[in-house]
Amino acid sequence: MSGYGQFCAVARAHEALGGRWTLLVVRELLSGSHRFNDIRRGIPRISRTMLSERLQGLVHLGAVIRGEGPHGPEYRLTPAGHELAAVIGALAVWGQRWLPRRAAAEDLDLEPVLADMARRTRAEALPRAPTVLRFDLRGHATRFMLLRPGEASVCEHNPGFPERLRLHGPLPALVAWWRGDAEFPEARRLGLAMDGPRDLARAFPGWFDRYQFAEIRAAS
Repeated sequence: MSGYGQFCAVARAHEALGGRWTLLVVRELLSGSHRFNDIRRGIPRISRTMLSERLQGLVHLGAVIRGEGPHGPEYRLTPAGHELAAVIGALAVWGQRWLPRRAAAEDLDLEPVLADMARRTRAEALPRAPTVLRFDLRGHATRFMLLRPGEASVCEHNPGFPERLRLHGPLPALVAWWRGDAEFPEARRLGLAMDGPRDLARAFPGWFDRYQFAEIRAAS
């Protein structure tokens, strides 16, 4: 495919970074994911082949460096890659402000929501005892989140602790709360339900710092 043929830095940067998935890969790296499977967990619809290609492309650009970690290859942003945080942030603010926010009409995946929740837990607010949250969101496979001081992880199976809270109902209701479109009581009116001790259910929203851009209000 031929390039844009322009000297303009906007054209050249878009030619380098404008391919599908590329900026989402950068978003995951900025959010603290360094291993291949962790990056893919936040972008579940990307194929392994495409993710590998996008990471290699970012390494070639000098935005990412690949190294060996204690559990295998890891990818980390270079100074050039970290500078893309301003680009990602500007896109997020624009999207929150100007794009329609109708979670019920969107094509949503559960995995990116849970991945973002896990990395935005408030360690100081969590119960001292290990707590497992069970997510039974309509139309999606059951998932579990283990919360304890120093760890927040999403699992396909119960990691071996009591399930102290169960969240169930439509995924759009959870997304509406997480993205900042609705406060938690409204999400519950939209169908999000919780089973478990009342004190834990009441404390649940405070265990997380919501989506990074949840405070950006729609322009309308």
